[in-house]
Amino acid sequence: MFKYTIQTIFRIHNGKQQILRNMTSLAKLDAPIAPQKPHKVAFGKVENENRGENPFFPLRYRDDPWFWLRDDTRKNEDILDHLRKENAYTEEKTKHLTKFQKKLYDEHISHLKETDERPPYPYGQYYYYTKTVKGLSYKMHCRKTALSLEELATAAEETILDENKIAEGHKQCVIKGVKPSPDHTFLAYSVDFKGDETYTVKLLNLQNGEYCKDVVEGVAGGIQWGKDNNTFFYLSQDKAKRPYKLWKHIVGTEQKDDICYYTEEDEVFWFGLGKSKDGRYLFPGSGSSETSEIRFIDLHAEETKLVVIQPREFGLRYDVEHREGMLFIWTNMNDAINNRLMVTSIDKPGKEHWKEIIPYDSTRKIDEVEVFKNFIVIQGRQDGLTQIWTMGLNEDSTVNPQSFKKIQFKEEMYECAISTNKVYDTNFIRTYYSSLTTPDQWEDYNFNDGTFKLVKQKECLNFDSSLYVCKRLFAKANDGTQIPMSMVHRKTTKVDGGNTPTMLYAYGSYGICIDPCFHRMILPYLDRGMVYVIAHIRGGGEMGRYWYEEQGKYLNKRNTFSDFINCAEHLVESKVTNPDKLSIEGRSAGGLLMGAVLNMRPDLFKIAVAGVPFVDCVNTMCDPSIPLTTGEWEEWGNPNESKYFDYMLSYSPYDNVREQPYPNILITSGLYDPRVAYWEPAKWASKLRTMKTDNNDVLVKMDLDVGHFSASDRYKYIREKSFEQSIVMDYLGIVDEDCKDDDAKL
Repeated sequence: MFKYTIQTIFRIHNGKQQILRNMTSLAKLDAPIAPQKPHKVAFGKVENENRGENPFFPLRYRDDPWFWLRDDTRKNEDILDHLRKENAYTEEKTKHLTKFQKKLYDEHISHLKETDERPPYPYGQYYYYTKTVKGLSYKMHCRKTALSLEELATAAEETILDENKIAEGHKQCVIKGVKPSPDHTFLAYSVDFKGDETYTVKLLNLQNGEYCKDVVEGVAGGIQWGKDNNTFFYLSQDKAKRPYKLWKHIVGTEQKDDICYYTEEDEVFWFGLGKSKDGRYLFPGSGSSETSEIRFIDLHAEETKLVVIQPREFGLRYDVEHREGMLFIWTNMNDAINNRLMVTSIDKPGKEHWKEIIPYDSTRKIDEVEVFKNFIVIQGRQDGLTQIWTMGLNEDSTVNPQSFKKIQFKEEMYECAISTNKVYDTNFIRTYYSSLTTPDQWEDYNFNDGTFKLVKQKECLNFDSSLYVCKRLFAKANDGTQIPMSMVHRKTTKVDGGNTPTMLYAYGSYGICIDPCFHRMILPYLDRGMVYVIAHIRGGGEMGRYWYEEQGKYLNKRNTFSDFINCAEHLVESKVTNPDKLSIEGRSAGGLLMGAVLNMRPDLFKIAVAGVPFVDCVNTMCDPSIPLTTGEWEEWGNPNESKYFDYMLSYSPYDNVREQPYPNILITSGLYDPRVAYWEPAKWASKLRTMKTDNNDVLVKMDLDVGHFSASDRYKYIREKSFEQSIVMDYLGIVDEDCKDDDAKL
């Protein structure tokens, strides 16, 4: 268990040797490797079902000697002891960075305006907003009565929910779905104290500040109110944490009396719940990666009745909003991979009645549509960036195509979005904007004259945007495709000498985009002469739905990994950096990316950070009892089917660890993570240490109190990021001189 060494440490200072410390019998922890135990994992089906060209395998088995690290209860003491050893080893290996971590933490705090508030938005007779207070870890939800933004400064503040009080006595506290009732006299919220994404709904009477007796447990997120404060609707989960049942709760009654209105039986589909801006309709919807089926409930009707808008057809996706008896629908119907905008009467909701509003443009992707009294707003993508378009409406919901226009923003690279807009009859749109060099800002855009009015510029303290520069690069993929990258660094940083410390970040799955928005947390990198690069690889949706659907999933998934490698190679070939100065990072499916590229090109990187990494793809995806698995079959494929088994096995990080040198690796995870179970990174670490042929480090930081999204406490989160960044910069050789602690380094 322990190695004992005798060593004398010397330091050269002003030409003289100074003996700093004689260490005898210095205990040094070995990297923990979980023992191997024989175990057979089943793949396929008992019977070879007829699935066209994709028959299931007959039942067969594969060996997994670290399978025993899986414990669904998270209570096995042998496993917990192994995880504690992982943490102890990492703590020992990084204790020389304690002073540097503290400096990074203080630096992060120096940029943070600890007492701050989000821009208030009008809703009913109130302006609602959240705020943070220096020294407090969680948000406070507030409101004021005012007629305009100008009156807010002198209006009395009402704190309607203090998350800090709710979090007292808990190591983790995630609050979601904070919603006032339609008449603003009640407040519903959901809370999760473990990080496993199963919530309990509670109800507050805002008139007297007291809790109602209503407590609804086992909820998949937030709620949607009915037409008044007497009812709300919510979703519950199955054993695999799939939202699948729709319930109606009557305020003042017990949960056992709630009414179930719908059960989604297809295990590939998840159930969701939305509400129209005018508050009249609920939109319960079933959805998979490929297919949608949405219903509506008229809250003004005497009877709660679910009406299907368009029955599910494999491959047909759509989403909806309502205005004055008309449904606005954005859909991929008729080969519109990036979605077209349609309209129909709510009395004739089926697709045979859908009529296109504007001609389909394959270069423009429609993601969201907000409907107001006199106009609509479309949020989407074009030219690799987020965009916002507006278009005027007539009373009968017809449109003037000539009124369709794109809102123009001032920088070449940025992220924009529709912010919170609760007012239906208005000429203003609340927008959000930021870039790699511009902190978050919210503006009200006037639809009538196209002007902006600044509502809130988020302050990043001790930051001067003029000191930084960002630009777009392109790497050539193996098949010739141009892969965009967004790069930011200090203007004084030399980026053409081939020796610049660099962080390359990417995600690359589910069509999710990593846009070039402001990242306050990367400033310690930039201010120490690092270059930060985002690789917009296939599998994400930065260049439209085809970038994901046709180029980065199923049997094209390996494009994601080769694209990332091509981006790294481009940074080396263009003399930005070299493999000894190149760090990489990805989380969740981005952790899968890390594991895959480390197997493929371990020589290209110095240090990799893999957060909550999805690395045991084949084992996890063959088991429908594991959360997320069944819905993921339309992302990666089902390895129980012959069509996908071999392909997935070719890139699954855990299955492809081999006898070769690997760079340094930091793995972070959470015990209660329902999305990527803790045992995936735990198994991966032990296999890496068993097989790799180098002396580089594999470090595991397993938080025993949280889930997938790390710490809910904002100060703890900053400490975690400081810890990770200190390790990255240590391996890159750029730890601040005043923080170097050679005495503590083993």
